[in-house]
Amino acid sequence: MPIRYLPPLMTRSRRAVLASTGVALGSLAGCLGGSSGSASNLDGYQTISVDGQSVPLAPLSDVHSWYESDRARFADARSQTAYAESHIDGAVWSPARNGQSSDDPVESWDTDTLIVTYCGCPHHLSSMRAASLIDAGYENVVALDDGFWAWQDAGYPVVGGNPDYEPPLRVVEGQTDPAFAGEMAWVRHDPSGQREVTPIADDGSYALNVRFAGVADEDPIRLTTPAYELSAPLGELAAGVVSAAGRL
Repeated sequence: MPIRYLPPLMTRSRRAVLASTGVALGSLAGCLGGSSGSASNLDGYQTISVDGQSVPLAPLSDVHSWYESDRARFADARSQTAYAESHIDGAVWSPARNGQSSDDPVESWDTDTLIVTYCGCPHHLSSMRAASLIDAGYENVVALDDGFWAWQDAGYPVVGGNPDYEPPLRVVEGQTDPAFAGEMAWVRHDPSGQREVTPIADDGSYALNVRFAGVADEDPIRLTTPAYELSAPLGELAAGVVSAAGRL
């Protein structure tokens, strides 16, 4: 099924070149090499397997070109708090894994719409949301490989209550049983609903890139893996490596 092109959004700056050429997505400059995007009709992109679906990862250059020519719609897979702070201009909030619990805006989009999901970690939450959309029958879904902060750093359109703010990066590293390789490690700031996720590596290690808006080093964060749960101040979690026993 051909990709559905959206009408121009007059609030955006854009270039009309790609909109007028009709170039197939698989032949756009900047496509990554790798396997084809199975359930999606987007070929030529590197893919990752998430929740049983093959999710294409699109580079920032291609995604920005689609944005400028109004070829895609955007779904922010982060928390509502992060979305309210700053998000891609025109994006809707549709959090990982399955969107809003009711009346998710993506549900009104045609299944052949080109959809870009994004998050900040840079593509773990977004690939979860992309996988659930592919599973639901959406045919042209990609996750932004570089993540939201690369978009912001490039000076591309961002709106929200604090669009120029970029939370500091803290990295939470740890170890768990290698038997849980491929499963997920999560960090959550429960009061604000912010969260990040990463797959556990073959050796049981994990590293979470955490950019929580308005969360200080002394604020408690909840870390969970299939083997353990640990609550501690964010600064302490980011200062060392969590042991396989779930202790700092």
